[in-house]
Amino acid sequence: MALLFSLAASGCAVGPDFMPPEASVQDNWIEKPDRRVSNKEIKRDWWCVFNDPTLDRLVHVGADQNLPVQIAGLRILEARAQLGIAIGELFPQQQEATGAATWNKISERAANKANLPMHAFADYTLGFDAAWEIDFWGRLRRNVEAADATMTATMADYDNVLVSLMGDIARVYTELRTFETLLEIARENVRLQREGLQIAEARFRAGATSELDVAQQRALLENTLATIPELETGVQRSKNALSVLLGQPPGGVEPLLGGPHRIPAASPRVAIGLPAELLRRRPDIRVAEMRAAAESARIGVAEGELYPHFYLFGEIGVQASDVAKLFAPGSLFLTVGPSFRWSILNYGRIANAVRAQDARFQQALVAYEDTVLRAAREVEDALIGFLKAQQRAGNLRRSVAAAQRAVELSFIQYKEGAENFQRVLDAQTRLLDEQERLAETRGAIAANLIAVYRGLGGGWEIRTGKPIVPETTQLQMAARTDWGKLLPAPPAPQTDQLQPPTPAGATPPLMRPDDEPAFPGGFPLLPGRPAN
Repeated sequence: MALLFSLAASGCAVGPDFMPPEASVQDNWIEKPDRRVSNKEIKRDWWCVFNDPTLDRLVHVGADQNLPVQIAGLRILEARAQLGIAIGELFPQQQEATGAATWNKISERAANKANLPMHAFADYTLGFDAAWEIDFWGRLRRNVEAADATMTATMADYDNVLVSLMGDIARVYTELRTFETLLEIARENVRLQREGLQIAEARFRAGATSELDVAQQRALLENTLATIPELETGVQRSKNALSVLLGQPPGGVEPLLGGPHRIPAASPRVAIGLPAELLRRRPDIRVAEMRAAAESARIGVAEGELYPHFYLFGEIGVQASDVAKLFAPGSLFLTVGPSFRWSILNYGRIANAVRAQDARFQQALVAYEDTVLRAAREVEDALIGFLKAQQRAGNLRRSVAAAQRAVELSFIQYKEGAENFQRVLDAQTRLLDEQERLAETRGAIAANLIAVYRGLGGGWEIRTGKPIVPETTQLQMAARTDWGKLLPAPPAPQTDQLQPPTPAGATPPLMRPDDEPAFPGGFPLLPGRPAN
């Protein structure tokens, strides 16, 4: 058994060691020739490019109070505890103190009862037993490796939730300001159309035109008025959505919405770095990589079942029929020795379990490649939308200016009797349409820019130096359960610093979770794992 233990400590581990997968990315963005696109490093606080204090305030409140972010932080604590469970399997798996006090009577009709010196007796025992599976093939260490990769994946997923949150807050805020702008446009057109109605009524009373002009203008006015309730609904729904994103009940966002009601606007230029940087910066790509690492380690766990399991077991205690003699000389009993278990008749089932796990690992590798491709597509789609929406907005601004001039001229000519009222109606309708299209396009510019930064994986840096779980929640958990050194929860390492797990062959056969070296910032790591 000493030889077995020394061999286990030498680094033997069945199954493959995980190698970070490779994924093809383009050398540069498709729209790089556009002068508005720069390869400079993206802004970590990218929402500041809009120069909107209200948006800045919403983002920071959301990062502190959003409930899904808190859940993601708690998942890290859960994964950390699960890693501790996996590490605990490296120690003697069965450790029990036993004791019993029984009274026994042998049946008078039992076979060979005449050979028994006592037919009724008491029995008192007190002892301790333990059983320990020696991790000879590295199966248990592979399980630790898988748990470590899963914990790292939860850290990256925590940042992924933050990236989604920053994007959602900025997107919903843009929708709110767009609805408010459309509402202002509708009300301004209502004012303009009421003036037109007054002119038509005055000319009708003077006999200069028919009642048809009055009816047509009133129909246009009522149609515009009908759009206002729908726009007000959109405003309120956007506010409700923002409230929930900020972890507040509907209406809670109202005190934070000061400032001008304008659609967020930023510089026409955008810094997006290089495509290869997505692999380091996007949290969902790191999540996919760590999930593949976990599936790779589980191949070794499955393969370990193909080989014999070696155990050390032992039991020691005292036993007597008289409790007063329980600790007397001669009451000691002892059992100790090695054993092994080998499922030689289940080879086919175990081999297919290994194959199934290998297929899951390959799925994870393909999922990683798919995540990279989708990330590049998200950026490219948002980038072309941002650039083209700017061009469209320039044309629409000129179109709105022309439509406003057309309305002015049509009113002048109608008052003078030089034009019929249909030209006035057409001009007013076109003005409202063009103003709405311009407002929606301005909102699309902001939404596409937000999507660019979201696609680039920006925004998770806002939590740097902050605990993964709010302090009030930590106090509640500490009062309820002994969390040991896991609370207070330190800041998690940054996404671009997360490393693949330590291979099982490089992991000591025994380790204590409390003795693990720490990641920069205080988060625990497995022994042998590089601290970036």
